[in-house]
Amino acid sequence: MELYTFLREFADSWALLGLVILFVGIVLYTFRRSSKNLHKDCADIPFRHDDAPATHTETENPR
Repeated sequence: MELYTFLREFADSWALLGLVILFVGIVLYTFRRSSKNLHKDCADIPFRHDDAPATHTETENPR
């Protein structure tokens, strides 16, 4: 069997399956329940200093 044929068959079967499992794992990890607060905090970043500008200490020591 040629190397190209072997690699082509591997990519069409096991590598594809591995990449699909990796993708599903990343999606499930991203949408887990315990990360809700983290995502909410990241979504609110543009609105943190909506009422007043950031103080000097907040700009030097980011979270």
